[in-house]
Amino acid sequence: MNEQIRAREVRLVGPEGEQVGIVPLERALQLAADVDLDLVEVAPMARPPVCKLMDFGKFKYESALKAREARRNQQQTVIKEMKLRPKIDPHDYETKKGHVVRFLKAGDKVKVTIMFRGREQSRPELGYRLLRRLESEISDLGYVEAAPKQDGRNMIMVLAPHRATKAAAAAATAARVGPTREQRDAGAVEAPPAAAAEPAGTTGE
Repeated sequence: MNEQIRAREVRLVGPEGEQVGIVPLERALQLAADVDLDLVEVAPMARPPVCKLMDFGKFKYESALKAREARRNQQQTVIKEMKLRPKIDPHDYETKKGHVVRFLKAGDKVKVTIMFRGREQSRPELGYRLLRRLESEISDLGYVEAAPKQDGRNMIMVLAPHRATKAAAAAATAARVGPTREQRDAGAVEAPPAAAAEPAGTTGE
């Protein structure tokens, strides 16, 4: 930036993105000083390097704001795992399916693993049918992100929540956590309604 640039000439870009052309470094620095801006190297590996006239302090501040907003909006993806046997008891299946439903409603992905033992390995269709049954029974909450695939003694399928399911989970989390500091500072959160006063002359029995 500015005097730290070592190139003898640069390809100069104006503050509004306009192409100025290739100019000597001294000329570029003078143009930056004339408009009270910084000369910032934006493509140092180019020949000649590309430099832009900008307010570097403002640029850093706006970049930090965008990065913070992106982090705030980013939702961390969590993958839960549920293991089943191909000949699982109906009651156990309903229990495990309930866990899968709960994970999806929380906005998490679910890795469903069918574990084969002994002779069960020669009947992969049992696991496949079980996974397809689970897929159909949770279809209102999620979808198959990774189709059933044999992995050694196991068969694996990955379920992911629908966008609406994930949005509902995020909204529920936000409601539990409460308003952000920015919302409180901006007065965006309404005060809770005051409790209604009891009519005069009444007493509880």
